[in-house]
Amino acid sequence: MRILTRLDMRRLLSAIIVTVGLVVLLVLCFGIPCRNSFCFSPVKVSGIVATNLSEVVKTEINLSSDDDDDDEYEEEETRNDDSCRENNVVAITNVKVESVIASPNVSLGKPEMAVESRQSNALSILRRQKQVAATVSISQMNSLLIQTRPSSHSPKPRWSSARDSEMLSAKSEIENASVVHESLGLDASLYRNISKFLKLSVCLLTRSYDLMERKLRVYVYKEGKKPIFHSPFPRGIYASEGWFMKLMESNKKFLVKDPRKAHLFYIPVSIKALRTSLGRDLETPKSLADHLKDYVDLIAAKYKFWNRTGGADHFLVACHDWGNKLTKKHMSNSVRALCNSNVAQGFRIGIDTALPVTYIRSAESPIEYRGGKPPSERKILAFFAGSMHGYLRPILVQLWENKEPDMKIFGPMPRDPQGKKQYREYMKSSRYCICARGYEVHTPRVVEAIINECVPVIIADNYVPPFFEVLNWEEFAVFVEEKDIENLRNILVSIPEERYIGMQARVKTVQQHFLWHKKPVKFDLFHMVLHSVWHSRINRVKTRSRHY
Repeated sequence: MRILTRLDMRRLLSAIIVTVGLVVLLVLCFGIPCRNSFCFSPVKVSGIVATNLSEVVKTEINLSSDDDDDDEYEEEETRNDDSCRENNVVAITNVKVESVIASPNVSLGKPEMAVESRQSNALSILRRQKQVAATVSISQMNSLLIQTRPSSHSPKPRWSSARDSEMLSAKSEIENASVVHESLGLDASLYRNISKFLKLSVCLLTRSYDLMERKLRVYVYKEGKKPIFHSPFPRGIYASEGWFMKLMESNKKFLVKDPRKAHLFYIPVSIKALRTSLGRDLETPKSLADHLKDYVDLIAAKYKFWNRTGGADHFLVACHDWGNKLTKKHMSNSVRALCNSNVAQGFRIGIDTALPVTYIRSAESPIEYRGGKPPSERKILAFFAGSMHGYLRPILVQLWENKEPDMKIFGPMPRDPQGKKQYREYMKSSRYCICARGYEVHTPRVVEAIINECVPVIIADNYVPPFFEVLNWEEFAVFVEEKDIENLRNILVSIPEERYIGMQARVKTVQQHFLWHKKPVKFDLFHMVLHSVWHSRINRVKTRSRHY
């Protein structure tokens, strides 16, 4: 009798659960019946219906993947996985919005009041997010860069090598450099300390870049199976890691066959390939990070170099969104060149280096469509177009689309040849190109703006721009905090004409640092990435008395 009672209770509980589930399903599909005209309408976002604003804010929504090879200006979709999101900022990802903000069921009344209400709600969402995570401003990043320069942040090697002494000697030459009066054709205002970056041609003073070209030697590990290792993919949204791998492994100037002669050790891994090559059962961040750990264990067991420094003289180049999270545990001492350079997610200013996102359509023509109109012919104040990836872009479009004639702010543009051509023409005809974050802080629009000689306007809190340790970004780009997005036009209009013309000229000058060449040239992207790694290592190198 006692057993029958328990069974009856279980059956009753199951029936209740099924009934509640059906009710919830009906509510999600058809909404909540309500006679009150002020009930909230369901908000349909990519086929998912939310009955109130908090559901939209708290839910990360994943849509069908975009093919990055078919889209010149769109970021590839990041898989929606709660374990992949390490920041505490609430995000609305990849939103196709029919109604971004839940609004009252009011059919009469002034339309502009509803618009103002939606704008106010959008900004309140953004402000609540900013209250969760503190924002590091560009000026604070400058301070962090200065604070992290000392070598105390690097572990002492278990034993020293002749290479350590060579790097310490180079460090001393850089630190004792005098003021430069000639800069080999570069604009001194673009660089944080040009006397430490260049060599003065008429004097015998050496500089960081010149020392790198003359002294740096790199060993590339041969271990690692394709396609995860040694398989560069020089097209698409993550082309930066592919181009660097291709040019590094084929380089004759910096490479050495004897690892004992190397100052730096390159781990030739593609995070993009790692992300897509192991099969769906192994695509979790933990599984992928464990795969990298296995590789580190392999080279540590076969060679003594990783163990000597704990990986401090090793580096990798990763442009995929997951590059940061997959490497920060097992490669915490190494120099990481990352596109996802978010200080709120573990990017270390002065230790890691920020890698540009370069969308490459053709591996045979990596610098096509370069150039743009002169300032006098740029009649558009600001331009943005792109998919609604992340929480910020829907707000940007909602606030500024069709609001001002000189603000060309759109959602996705057509992907046919005519749409892509129009996109480029907008960039070439605009004074400022809006580089708004997507899923993560980085976006290819920063480099696209520079290629099209348009001043970048970066709206991505906690984003460390490429080559930050060398370039003075505030001289050729505008930084707008996400919370100030409603004042975007006022900020841009307030920039004096003379200031804009100077910034646009410096964009053209700095352009050479953001170009891939099939055969690397001085100061190009390949050399700049390598210099950033060299710069990081040389500022953290330590030595002991015993040599091997």
